Parts: sequence; C-alpha cells; structure tokens
Amino acid sequence: MTGRHTPELTYDREPRYRPSGGAVGTGWDGLVAPLPTRGVTVAVDGPAVLDWDLLAKEVRRALAARGAAVRVVDVRRLYAPWEKIVERTASGPGADDPFYLPLADNPLSDLFDSALAVEGGSDCVTLVVGPGAAEARHDVLWYADLPKRYAERAHTERRGALLGRADTVGRDFRRLFHVDWPMIDRHRDALAPRVERWIDTQSPEGPAWLDGSTLRATLAELAGAPVRTRPYFNSTPWGGTWGRDELGFTPQAGNTALGYELMAPESGVLLGEDAGAQVEVPFQLLPVLHPERFLGADVHGWFGTSFPIRFDYLDTADGGNLSLHLHPKDAYMRARFGYPYTQHETYYMTAVREGSQVYLGLREEFDPAAFRADVEASTRGAEMDVAAHVNAFDAEQGRLFMIPAGTPHASGAGNVVLEVSATPYLYSLRFYDWQRMDAEGNPRPLAYEHAFANLDTGRRGDAVARDLVQRPAVLRGGEGWREVVVGALPEMFYEVRRVELDAAATAVDDTAGAFHILNVVEGDGVLIESAHGTHPLARFETLTVPAATGAYRLRAVGDAPVKVVKSLVVRAPESHREATTNS
Repeated sequence: MTGRHTPELTYDREPRYRPSGGAVGTGWDGLVAPLPTRGVTVAVDGPAVLDWDLLAKEVRRALAARGAAVRVVDVRRLYAPWEKIVERTASGPGADDPFYLPLADNPLSDLFDSALAVEGGSDCVTLVVGPGAAEARHDVLWYADLPKRYAERAHTERRGALLGRADTVGRDFRRLFHVDWPMIDRHRDALAPRVERWIDTQSPEGPAWLDGSTLRATLAELAGAPVRTRPYFNSTPWGGTWGRDELGFTPQAGNTALGYELMAPESGVLLGEDAGAQVEVPFQLLPVLHPERFLGADVHGWFGTSFPIRFDYLDTADGGNLSLHLHPKDAYMRARFGYPYTQHETYYMTAVREGSQVYLGLREEFDPAAFRADVEASTRGAEMDVAAHVNAFDAEQGRLFMIPAGTPHASGAGNVVLEVSATPYLYSLRFYDWQRMDAEGNPRPLAYEHAFANLDTGRRGDAVARDLVQRPAVLRGGEGWREVVVGALPEMFYEVRRVELDAAATAVDDTAGAFHILNVVEGDGVLIESAHGTHPLARFETLTVPAATGAYRLRAVGDAPVKVVKSLVVRAPESHREATTNS
C-alpha cells in the first residue's frame, strides 16, 4: 500500500490510507441499509464516552424510515449496582491510592450481575446498545467508537462518563485511565475479528463506517507496510506554542504541550479517501490482529500484543518547566500498578531556545533528607531550588538524554523534546511542580511518596553525564550516510539511533524481524521505499515500519542533509528476563 501521494514533503496532520476491498460509508441511512426490517437483533458496542442516546435515536429513525419497528435495549440500564461494580473492579490492594489504581483485568461481563439476556422479536428489529452490548445474544455486531481523546476532554470539562454507569460522573481520571480503558480495550480487541461494521462517530454530521471485512483486509495490508498515525496535541499548564506555530495545530486550551505522534493506546489510523469520508481506527488493532507481522516474533513473545515504544512531543517553547518527576522502577510498576513493563524514557532535543536546560539525575552531593524536606515544604507553598538537588544540563539540539526508571528529570522551558520512550505514559511520579496551578486554579497533585519509593540514588554526578548523556557511536554506514547509536542502556529494552544522510543520499535498512519507528528531526524529509511502495516522511513526522516490511531504503529529499531518529526493541524487558532467569 503506497498510502498517500504528496508532491512536496510538508507535515501532514491527517495522513490517510485507502481501504482495501471496500469504501467508507457515511450517514445513518446508509449504515442501516443492509439490515432486515424484522427478526434480527443488532448489538452496538463501544466505549462509555459515546452519546448512546443519540446513536439509538438515529438508528431507530433510519430503520423506521424503512418501515421497521424497533425495540431499543440500552444495556446501561441493566448494569449491576455501582457499588458492586466498584467492588469487583477496584477494591484490592492500592484501591485507596488517591493518584492511581491497579490496572483492571476484568471482562465487561463484570458490569452485569448475570448473563445479559435479551429476547429478540420476530416482528421487529431489536437494537441492543451500550458498553457491553455484545454480551447479549445477537445476529449482527457493530462497534461504535470515539477516540480516547474525547473521553479525556469530557472528563477535563467535568462531563465524563464511566463504564458501569448510565449517567455522567463529571471527572474521574483515576478510574478512566486505570479501570475503564484497560477493560474496554480488551473487550474491543476481542470483538475486532468478528465485528461486522466499525462506526466512527466523531462527526456531528453523522457517522462514517467500514464493513468489518474491509476493516480487517485494510489492517492486514497495513500490518506489512509503513504507516503513520493521526497526530494531535493536548494542552497542559506548562505547554508551549511550537505545535501551533511550526505544525499548524489549533490548541484546545491555548498551548500545544503534548504532541501524540505515536501513542499506541490512544493513537488512531485514518482510513478513507478524504476528510469527508474517513474512519479513525485504533492503531492498537494492528498488533492485536497481526502481532508477529507487525511487531516481529521476538517482540510479540516478550510483549504480547502491546506495542512497546512511543514517540511524542513535549512542547515548552514559550511555556514553562515540566514538573520534576520520575517513573516507577520495573518491579514497583508491576506490583503496585499492574503494568507488565515500566516507563523508561529518553529526551531527544528537537528544538531549543538559547539558555534552555534539561534537569536530569542527582547531583554528586545529593542529600536525601534535605531533598525530602524541600519537597514537603513545597506542598506548603515554599519554592524549591531544583538545581540544588538535580543536575542541570544545557539543552542542545540533537542531543539525547537517557531517563531510566527511577531517575528524576524535567525538560526546562523553551524546549521541544521528542520523547522516545516505553509505551506506558500515565505514571509521572512528581516531586515538585514549580507551585503551578491547574486550569481551575488548584495545585497539581504530587504523588511524591510514590516518587521517593522509586528514587534511584545510585547514579549521581559524573556518572549521570557519562551514562545518560552519551556520545553517538557509529554503528554502520555507506556512501553518503551512516547510522549512529545515540542512546543505549542495558536496563532499557530499546535503543535510540540516528540515520544521517547527505543531500540526495540513500540509506539501506532492514527490519530483520522487529518493527522500526522513524522520525525526521532535520532536513526536508525522506522517501521510505520498500516492496510495498513508497511512503513519504516529512520533517517532524513519525512512521512505523512493521517487522514484515523487511528490506527498505531511506532516500533523502531536498538540497540539505537529513537526519532521522530511529528506535527499535533490542532485548526483552526486565520482567521477561527475570522470569526466564527464575524458570
């Protein structure tokens, strides 16, 4: 699949791929057109964020226009009492944590007290709607979706919904992130091989949809060919304006802080011919439906169907410092939070302002007691001198900072960071947030006891500079190009490399059985040439090259040299290595 044809390489905010063997349909009338007008039970499943009342109303109207009588069963009215659902899904160790919950491993059937019994009628269409609708016996299965960014926005605006409730709850990110999303993701993934229509409900003008067979054929093709996800930016109190000024994004709340280039749990792939008829499907369906082709056999064996690396932007241009924080060590991540591997990170400096800094690692003379005293004093309003405890490095474009779990760090104001990191992204354990308020004027939460429980005090001073700010090492090369390793640590399961090409040069590569991720950090861009065709990649864009792609070339575009950051999995995560050692 060639993907898209772009005469000049400019950042594309809506990369789109043509469906295989079918086309995107639009509108409620077209959606219901294949259905019989009686004697059929249609289950429409999906996440809690959907406007289920509107969906039921419009499907009912479209069927009635064809002369069908419609009986609607809203499964949200059949859930178990809320207290029982909470007890089933979030009542074990860690349930009283004000910041996090252990990841829920419940099936959606736990939302009900008993098997979901819905009797269909011979003289009507029985329409079963809501999260968990597929638990009812049905003749036709549809999945209606809204990307997770809509749920996050709804909770930010205090109009959020949750699994197991028919009403809105306002805001509960703790449950949304750690209970609802894991449950609905597993449920969705299990339905994907047999869903008959995938419905995108983003447009207020009406739904766009794909037949299930077309969806699966398209994903099967994309699982072997280079593919981009649809990027977007979120706003936070520290955010900058680079994503707006450089890439053309319109910020939701005044800044473009977090750029979601490739965040597997939240990213989507756009399928369709144009913006008027497109469906956004979860990127995660690619490793779910085609794990070995997309990830590679070894990566699949180590990580299951979890896509383990993410690329995102941290934009503090004209913004503020990130909080001083760290991420959980591997054993703590598994035992306390239930995530099978931890949140190692790296910062690649895509753009910097003069005088900007990166805070990383402990100073040689670090005093744990003094640090704790300063952290606790900050919760009472005192300012902290971060540089008294943590090293401050000059930010330099093209430099990589390694951030293994347990290492305190923060990007300073005036930077654009390309984070090349392990996929977990919800576990920033903060020590200090510069006395910053959230959008509603409240102090941002500090999970500092979690942070102290994970603080690695073994690497300090000169060892931080030596181990975590590495000099590039040449790995291989050819005429007019070379590949260098810019960051690698034995405790981290992935490496960060950079392919450096002279103007008009062509580099050769091969996935060799493991996916690659690419991002153009300097120059106009490259053409990625493989047996599947040619895929353009412009400056600042991110691309996944699936394991099944095999041999490919990077052809530099433009009159200037080009640099491409590349990442790949090179070893099993710590949890897998421990299990192998102990077996």
